[in-house]
Amino acid sequence: MRALRTFHTFYCLFTFALLFLVFLPLFLIPIVFKSQFKLVGLFNRWWAYILFPLCFIPYKVSGKSNLNLRQQYIFCPNHFSYLDIPAMGLNPVNAVFVGKNDMEHIPLFGFMYRNLHITVNRTKLRSRVNSMLQAMQAIDAGKSLIIFPEGGVYTTQPPRMVRFKDGAFRIAIEKQIPIVPVTIPYNWIILPDRSPLRIHSGTVHVIFHEPVSPKGYTLDTIEAYKKEVYQVIDKALMLCNSTKKP
Repeated sequence: MRALRTFHTFYCLFTFALLFLVFLPLFLIPIVFKSQFKLVGLFNRWWAYILFPLCFIPYKVSGKSNLNLRQQYIFCPNHFSYLDIPAMGLNPVNAVFVGKNDMEHIPLFGFMYRNLHITVNRTKLRSRVNSMLQAMQAIDAGKSLIIFPEGGVYTTQPPRMVRFKDGAFRIAIEKQIPIVPVTIPYNWIILPDRSPLRIHSGTVHVIFHEPVSPKGYTLDTIEAYKKEVYQVIDKALMLCNSTKKP
């Protein structure tokens, strides 16, 4: 069984890389023509729709009816697994990622990522400030954002999340853009964040909850806003994982 999981994992990595090379010419369109930024979300969605079936990983998306495809949002998913990033490609709303700059160093993929998404080095204050400014500018340009509010895969006790960082909520309050809590309940079981990485059986499930408006919140009450969003995701995580059968 371990050998089969290892083979499946390498097969999935190969498929991911191969699809990236196929999609790279398409991603060059919004890189060259900045006004076509909505294509980023569209191509990510196509990539995810093809990737998961080719990798023999079933997927399910819930709560799409909660979203207005013409509305701007800030999506805030829990983050327990590397699989969460392609899972957010299933987002029906076109959006760009705000995430750590680790992937910038991957040949070709890093070129695409840093030119289409917003990267941040969380160890450097200047980088954090610049990424916040870029995120604000992205909102002004009409983009929706995907921000993992935990700041990365930091929990040691999934499905328990760590404390949320302020960034997504500060942007939401200042720009009056609603936050969509997103629960990804089973990826920590399917692709646990431990070495060696191995794919396990299970269904990738992405749940889009009702948007949480920033109206009534200020920067002085940002902790209450974070708590409201946290509780929505946490409740769904506990409910989905009560049986631990993805």
